[in-house]
Amino acid sequence: MDKSNLLIIIASVSIFISVLLAVFLLTVKTRHRVSNVLFAVFLILNAIDICDPLFYGMEGGPSNLGMFKNMFVFLQIPVFYLYVLSVCYSDFKLKPQHLLHVLPFIITNLTLVPRFYGVDTASKIFFIENRQNMIELKFNHILLHVQMIIYFVAVFRVLRKSKTLYLENYAGKSISSYNWLFQFTVILCIVYSIALLKNILKFSEYVHISEEIKAGLLLLSLFIICWYLFKALNHPELFRNVDSKLKLVSELVSEEKGNEESAVSDIEYNEKLLRLKNYMTEKKSFLNSSLTIQDVSGEIEIPVRELSLLINHQLGQHFYDFVNTYRIENAMNMLKDETKSKVTILEILYEVGFNSKSSFNTAFKKHTGTTPTLYRKNL
Repeated sequence: MDKSNLLIIIASVSIFISVLLAVFLLTVKTRHRVSNVLFAVFLILNAIDICDPLFYGMEGGPSNLGMFKNMFVFLQIPVFYLYVLSVCYSDFKLKPQHLLHVLPFIITNLTLVPRFYGVDTASKIFFIENRQNMIELKFNHILLHVQMIIYFVAVFRVLRKSKTLYLENYAGKSISSYNWLFQFTVILCIVYSIALLKNILKFSEYVHISEEIKAGLLLLSLFIICWYLFKALNHPELFRNVDSKLKLVSELVSEEKGNEESAVSDIEYNEKLLRLKNYMTEKKSFLNSSLTIQDVSGEIEIPVRELSLLINHQLGQHFYDFVNTYRIENAMNMLKDETKSKVTILEILYEVGFNSKSSFNTAFKKHTGTTPTLYRKNL
């Protein structure tokens, strides 16, 4: 089997899986409709991008459709950025201003009108054969690389902020879903960085190396799509969204410093702290696996803003870790209880408010320095 046939097979499999997953995302009934649609669009754009071996096998030469197809790459990262926003924030909605993300795509196509889209086939062939000297293609490649850098920086900032907001306001599911999305973004960043190198070599004397890298990227795309499909099937509920209107504690602290009248006395601070601790020990609200800082605020009648500053800033703990401390202490007492020696660790973790073994083990080891199993054995 020659190289061209192999690439056609790889491209065909990748496109089939991408389209299949996109159709599933578009048809499945879920409350995460916007997220599903955005990722389906991302998969379709990816399928369009990797169909070169199939497309050029059918096209006799350069064409407007072929060039237009290549320009869809300018939509991939913006769509992925919007997807990340939609899975991180529960109140995310597509708005007219999001159409601004389409501007690079429009600009790049407009630059190609005079000397490619609007000329005959012979001129198109000349344009492609001399692509290394064509200012339009150089401009488009520079714009693409600048776009990649800006959007990936924006995505990592969104992930960092949403993860921090979750830790400061929620004590439910583990943050493994955010870690997974971070990993997926890092892998995409690596892939696009390799693509950047490929594009640079495309305008040098090492065009043959550029083609080899292109073949490798095609194969890598197949593995990434399969990996995502595996994750999606095994973890259908990957994310727990946060409210984008929430403020980071660092922002609240800055606002407090600018407002001298909001300073809290030691007596008031100690009174609120005592109220909070009494509530946690007496009501045992930490047993609620989906507990939020808003829930606690309503019960002890301390405004969310003040409670957030109390826990996340003055106590020096994220709300997530603060609640887990009570859960772990309760779990330790159960592990010490001889009458519960036959109760499994899995049963204990669910009883104290955790909803996954991995998050329980991580929190337990962070609190005690050992695993639940070893802790029970060493008693």
